[in-house]
Amino acid sequence: MKTSWNLGLLYKNHNDPHIEKDVRSIERAYENFKRMYRGKTDYLKDEKKLFQALSDYQNLFRNLPITKTLNYFNYVLDLDSTDSVARAKATKFLERFAKNEHNIVFFELSLAKIPKNIQKKFLKSKTLAPFSYFLEMVFKRSQYDLSEPEEKILGLKSIPAREQWISMTEKILGKTMIDFADKKIPLSEATQRIFDLPTKERRELHKRTMESLKGLSEIAESEINAIVTDKKITDELRGYKTPYDQTLIQYQNDTKSVGALVKAVTDNFSISHRFYKLKAKLLGLPSLEYSDRAVGIGKNIRPFNFKEAVSTLQNTFGALDLRFKKILDEYLEKRQIDVFPKEGKTGGAYCSSNMNAPTFVLLNYTDTWDSAMTFAHEMGHAIHTEFSKSQPALYENYSISTAETASTLFEAFVFDAMFETLSHEEKIVALHKKINDDIQTIFRQIACFNFEVELHNTIREKGGMSKEEIATLMNKHMGAYLGPTVSMHERDGYSFVYWSHIRRFFYVYTYAFGQLVSKALHEKYKEDPAYLKEIKKFLNAGGNDTPERIFKSIGIDVTKPDFWKKGLKKIEEDIVTLEKLTQKR
Repeated sequence: MKTSWNLGLLYKNHNDPHIEKDVRSIERAYENFKRMYRGKTDYLKDEKKLFQALSDYQNLFRNLPITKTLNYFNYVLDLDSTDSVARAKATKFLERFAKNEHNIVFFELSLAKIPKNIQKKFLKSKTLAPFSYFLEMVFKRSQYDLSEPEEKILGLKSIPAREQWISMTEKILGKTMIDFADKKIPLSEATQRIFDLPTKERRELHKRTMESLKGLSEIAESEINAIVTDKKITDELRGYKTPYDQTLIQYQNDTKSVGALVKAVTDNFSISHRFYKLKAKLLGLPSLEYSDRAVGIGKNIRPFNFKEAVSTLQNTFGALDLRFKKILDEYLEKRQIDVFPKEGKTGGAYCSSNMNAPTFVLLNYTDTWDSAMTFAHEMGHAIHTEFSKSQPALYENYSISTAETASTLFEAFVFDAMFETLSHEEKIVALHKKINDDIQTIFRQIACFNFEVELHNTIREKGGMSKEEIATLMNKHMGAYLGPTVSMHERDGYSFVYWSHIRRFFYVYTYAFGQLVSKALHEKYKEDPAYLKEIKKFLNAGGNDTPERIFKSIGIDVTKPDFWKKGLKKIEEDIVTLEKLTQKR
């Protein structure tokens, strides 16, 4: 079984002539669209002409490999952060693509200026029905739009003011090695290995990792202050009231439903406190440290090598729906999954889609239960991606909240299948892991969201924060969800250096959103397997509506405040079950 990416599915190498050919075809198409519609206003008044203009706009995305070239070089860098040639080319193509966007930025800005009374008419038009949701989102964003020259300036400055800062940090982290067991291991591997080690070794590796991150914190301090200040400037120009307004609009979420989610989880941090108190008892420790937060109890579940994980996913997906299995098989056969960690490779895991080109999944697999769960999670994204291709191009890209719902749902399906293969003692360990994952995905991510809010507000008010202040703030919010059982060291706060999601501002709430919604979908499926039809309806929906309305269409109403509380109650019930199962341990 091949376990490394075949980027030849995109291009043969850095100098493949098809790269320039593709980029030029995109540039020509964008330029042609600009010639057809720039300066014209008739399509802004006539629904038939608007239908044609929107169809032409959609064809830009339907027929062109929009993200293929840039993603190719980003993938190369994710496998080898030291590839300076790829980094230079990525920057060059990013600049060219930014110019492409500038050629068509006028279009949505023109749509946004349609008078309110005509907007309402167009949203009710049967002729424009295929584009109704797209227009709704354009009209919603319109209040934050700037003039076309200003939009171009913001687009151009984002490269030196944001992307290159983040790229610098990622490059340094990708090259960072940690001393462990008389050898050096990549930082990405060290952060995963920590939780599989005995207490003494675990805490020592964590200490070395945090000290290494602290050593890099001066660089990260400059980076964080730069990109947060850049966002502050942009938000003020656009008129966003809070640091996270833009994210919620971009992710198409309702402010009230997200606000209710954050409040419900924060108000119930006592649930995670209860879990960590139980964890300390089960580990036989008087208290826990930050490095212990995700460690298993007792003897770890037996190793799951990648071949075994593949077999489990194939059987699980095939039992649900043969198309799910077929997608996995094709990704394996075509080498769209890069499996194992190595020096220079970026940490974590992701699924990256490409319109009109193959999707790629990145893992850092280490033969553990957690790695198998991550594999299932990322394949959930991949399956969602393939189902969403049934949508027109403008709706093919789904929202982040629905993305995290799909991934955690497939993770839950695989958990059920793997759970049945375990011994009684392993099932106790696995239930603990399940709860631990819920705590990490829901409570920890909302604690991070709260951290981001205070980080952004403080930098906006004070003009900047030192690395020590950022680390202290991180410890404050991590301590809030961990509770009194977990001791926090000063060095633990420097996890902000490595936590990539805080560079994707306020992204983290989507993990909690998706996990709690997927729990509801999973429960409905267990009650009635015929509900899979509704799940497939959700997967096929892509981004053709708001997450709230997509879920409501299949019987899940996330706008009700009690919805989130019910999901949290399920986690508390799991903790009670674990308490009972382990009373005699």
